[in-house]
Amino acid sequence: MNAITQTELHTLSNSHLDALEEETIFILREVAAAFERPTLLFSGGKDSLVMLRCAEKAFGAGRIPYPLLMIDTGHNFKEVTDFRDSRAKELGAELIVRNVEDSMKRGTVRLAHPGESRNVHQSVTLLEAIEEFRFDALIGGARRDEEKARAKERIFSHRDSFGQWQPKAQRPELWTLFNHKLQPGEHFRVFPISNWTELDVWQYIAREKIALPSIYYTHKREVVDRRGLLVPVTDLTPPKDGEKVEVRDVRFRTVGDITCTCPVESDAATPEQIVIETLAADVSERGATRMDDKTSEASMEKRKKDGYF
Repeated sequence: MNAITQTELHTLSNSHLDALEEETIFILREVAAAFERPTLLFSGGKDSLVMLRCAEKAFGAGRIPYPLLMIDTGHNFKEVTDFRDSRAKELGAELIVRNVEDSMKRGTVRLAHPGESRNVHQSVTLLEAIEEFRFDALIGGARRDEEKARAKERIFSHRDSFGQWQPKAQRPELWTLFNHKLQPGEHFRVFPISNWTELDVWQYIAREKIALPSIYYTHKREVVDRRGLLVPVTDLTPPKDGEKVEVRDVRFRTVGDITCTCPVESDAATPEQIVIETLAADVSERGATRMDDKTSEASMEKRKKDGYF
């Protein structure tokens, strides 16, 4: 089986990446031309790093014409936030960080209990940042293959004056002609890599030799098996009574708030090895790793209607 997959990797074409990259660069330039105050949402994760590489190619290193924006829950993996800071500094890009904890201090975010995940509350902090900086376009790294609600998104996704998404009132996008018209207080969420898949992302990372936070690759971590998910053992996510703590070789397919992001078992240490694993995967990265998407079939769509990324 291993020999077969290695052969598949050597014969796997990546020529389509040129078309995907070209489309992404076109969209990034379109945003710069059409909007007055755009920003690129940058978490330090693999999708935002792919977008950042395309932005470098679109505008040149050190010349990205919009700031990077990160909404920090305060519960992010340190490996990722450290990488975020170093990558922004390396590019000479402006990095704006706004914290959910500050929204909690202002009273605009109130947790039901101290242990509640802050992930969903990022929407409030994001909308506050949009109002503070008067952003009219936010470039995000969501892809249609990740989740059902994200598959409904247009590339230029309109948000009303309350920051809400109306899935039944989206604007047509024929022949890559995007509608940029806004009323006062409205904005767009723009998704340049909508048409990419997880496999495309990893092939592009391998081809471009894009550096990533270390937790995307295999490492040993204490986890507990909880309803089919490998929950990392941390101060924020301690084991429950009766749960067995195990040390396993794992990696993260997607990275978010510690309280809702789980790794998968893996010994893949390079992008090429992850490409092989992704070829065999039959569950999307969010479906395999995100606790917040397990609450209901419509959990992501509800959050997006409320202003989520």
